[in-house]
Amino acid sequence: MASRRALAKPAAAAQLISTASARPTTPSFLARNGIRYTSSSTSALAYKAMHRRSPLKLPVSDNAPQWDAPAAVSSILYETPLPSTNPPKRHILNCLVQNEPGVLSRVSGILAARGFNIDSLVVCNTEVADLSRMTIVLRGLDGVVEQARRQLDDLVPVWAVLDYTEAPLVQRELLLAKVSTLGPEAFEELLQHHREMTSDDAAGAENGKNGTAIEDTHFHPRNIPASQALRHKHEHLDAITRLTHQFGGKIRQTIPY
Repeated sequence: MASRRALAKPAAAAQLISTASARPTTPSFLARNGIRYTSSSTSALAYKAMHRRSPLKLPVSDNAPQWDAPAAVSSILYETPLPSTNPPKRHILNCLVQNEPGVLSRVSGILAARGFNIDSLVVCNTEVADLSRMTIVLRGLDGVVEQARRQLDDLVPVWAVLDYTEAPLVQRELLLAKVSTLGPEAFEELLQHHREMTSDDAAGAENGKNGTAIEDTHFHPRNIPASQALRHKHEHLDAITRLTHQFGGKIRQTIPY
């Protein structure tokens, strides 16, 4: 009788453990049972561990083939894929991440380490607490982008990474404009400087009329000599400088092309 009771205790304990492990741990279940749900940085990792997206296991061969050196090299050369001739395609990735600091830098760091140039990156909160959505637009080959997507999916604060490349989407562009709200009184000094510059130009034009008239010659840029072309270039730069002075600006740097 004592032995039967001893055997019944481990069975009951095993049943309790299996029942406890079978209970769902979703926030709705916890709320219905009066249990407070606490979010942490490893919530996404626990979710991915419980919800595997690829339940099928890879085939494993029990008997490893015996290769010699010539056969192994021939197999490697034969199975090596050729470089892809397809041009890089535009991909749209949607990442569901934990709303915490540092996630954006980790995601962008992985893409930068793989040599991706991010065309667009938008991050925003969702209506769900502790959950943010990242929309990433980049260009690359399908296989390389898929490898990057799987690497992003393995991050701890990332819940899931979806590929919306072939899905119908509604896309919009954002424009950031910087507008000044200063009134006309802020430009009084600028207008005064403009009046002084225009009065000096008018006086110089009047003196030019009284002096010797300069003969106007029609020329083509390809027909003028190099010395005259340099002089005209200097005059163009001087005209740009005068134009910036009329608006109170200063040329900080010029880069020739």
